Amino acid sequence: MTYETIIKGMKRFGSTEKDICIHGIGILPEQVNENVIIAPWWEPSSLPNLGKAEYLSESDFSAVKVWNIIVGKMKITYIKTGIGAPVLIDVLLSLGITKCNKVIFIGSVGSLNHKIGIGDIVIPEYSICGDGASRYIVADDLSNGDCWGKKVYPHSDLTRNVKEITKNICEQNNVKWHLGRNFSIDTIVAQFAHIDEILSMNCNVIEMETAAAFSAAKIANIPIAAIFSVSDNTVVNKSLISGRTKEEIDYRKFVRYNLFPQIILKAFE
Repeated sequence: MTYETIIKGMKRFGSTEKDICIHGIGILPEQVNENVIIAPWWEPSSLPNLGKAEYLSESDFSAVKVWNIIVGKMKITYIKTGIGAPVLIDVLLSLGITKCNKVIFIGSVGSLNHKIGIGDIVIPEYSICGDGASRYIVADDLSNGDCWGKKVYPHSDLTRNVKEITKNICEQNNVKWHLGRNFSIDTIVAQFAHIDEILSMNCNVIEMETAAAFSAAKIANIPIAAIFSVSDNTVVNKSLISGRTKEEIDYRKFVRYNLFPQIILKAFE
């Protein structure tokens, strides 16, 4: 499917490009900056060292909220999308009619590997599609849209840059980082019954949005890369539900507060 097909479909039923942006994001197209942060759950208060954030609006979906961040001469649009692939896709496709030309996705990821610890940083090389929302954008015909189990890649040049920046900053701060082979799933609770199958796909991390994010960004012709913070580790019984220590949680907060802003701002230069 092409981006033109998506926009044409909306216009056919009475919507304008302005309507698409206001509905999907909550602000006018001209209010979106070239640099955009997409976060399913975190708000700017989760990264206080990123810069002063000015709250702008929320979309028709109350989960989608937008801030403007100014750091020196740099302007960043920060969008909290809410959890899951469906809202993420709508936000990214809405960005296609703005001047956005770079997206950094930030969020939590679960580890499926003993060596990837809570609080570590992961840069995904690809995400395997395990969500249903991606089906609606990979093909014109829904009957040909079965993309389950297929690898989806972020923008190669931007991801290469983010990996190099992350490597340097992590080495300076004695923080571990890893390359991720991610699986994007639609459910937290039901995922545990399928962990063995997901591990058999050679995945070492798991989350819910980036397969859809990478697909939507490619269609909208927007370079995208992702930076994950490890929130839990299923294979050592430290899940989101139980098992994590205070030390692990504090380490994760330290990395998110201090390293994530450095990596993001450097990637936007």
